[in-house]
Amino acid sequence: MARREERLAAIARAKAEIERRATERHAREQAEYEHKLAERKAKEQETGRKPRGKEPKPPEPGPRDKDQVNLTDDESRIMPVPSGGFDQCYNAQASVDVDSMLIVGQHLSQHPNDKQEIAPALAALTALPETLGTVDSVLADAGYFSQANVEHCQQAAILPYISPKRDAHNQRLQERLLDPEPLPADADAMAQMKHRLQTAEGRALYARRKCTVEPVFGIIKAVMGFRQFLLRGVASVRGEWNLVCMAWNLKRLHTLRA
Repeated sequence: MARREERLAAIARAKAEIERRATERHAREQAEYEHKLAERKAKEQETGRKPRGKEPKPPEPGPRDKDQVNLTDDESRIMPVPSGGFDQCYNAQASVDVDSMLIVGQHLSQHPNDKQEIAPALAALTALPETLGTVDSVLADAGYFSQANVEHCQQAAILPYISPKRDAHNQRLQERLLDPEPLPADADAMAQMKHRLQTAEGRALYARRKCTVEPVFGIIKAVMGFRQFLLRGVASVRGEWNLVCMAWNLKRLHTLRA
C-alpha cells in the first residue's frame, strides 16, 4: 500500500514538473515569436515591401504529447546522442585553450542543444584571473551559431569565430582558397564574423578548433574511460564534471612538463 502511494506521489510530482516546464517553454517561445515579428515589421518599414517567407506562428501553451519526466533523475533531460536516437543526459561543456589544450572553463547545463551555452562559457572565461592572460577570440562549431551568441561575444570584447553552417568535406581547392568579397562599411557583427571566417587567416584559425577541443573530449572518453555520469541531480553531476576536467588538466600538465 505504501509503495502504491509513493508511486502516485511520484507521478503527481512528475505531472507538476511537466506543467512547469511547459509554462517556461511557452514564455521563451512567445518571446522569440514576438522578436521575430518585430524584426519582420522593422524590415518591412525599412524596405517598403513585405518580407519573404512564412510569417512565424504563435506558440501553443500547455504540455505536449511527447513531454515527459524521468522519475529516476528528474533534473536530467532527453537529448539527442551522437550514435543516434535520444537518451537522458546532461550537457557538459568545456572551453579549451588552443595552445596548451588545458580546460580553462567548464560548466554543465540541462539544455538539449548548444545555442544557449556561449553566454555561460563567456561568463566563466571573463572571470579568469588576469595573470592567465586575456581571451581574444572564441572558436565554436555550427551548433553554437545564433545572432544572440555573436552579440554576446561582441559585448564581451571577444572576436567570435562561430561557423554559420556545417561545411562539406573535401571542398574544391577553388572554394578553399577563394577570397571573400570586400566587407561593406556598415556591416553588422554577424556580417563581420561571416567575412572573417572566409578569410585565409580566419579559416586557418577556425581549423584549429577540431584539433583542440575535439581531442580533449575524445581522450576523456576513450583513454580516461569517462563516458557517462554516475551521479544523479544537476548539482552532483556538475561536481562530477568539475572533477573530470581537473583530472584532464592534471594529465595534460604532466605532458606539458615532459
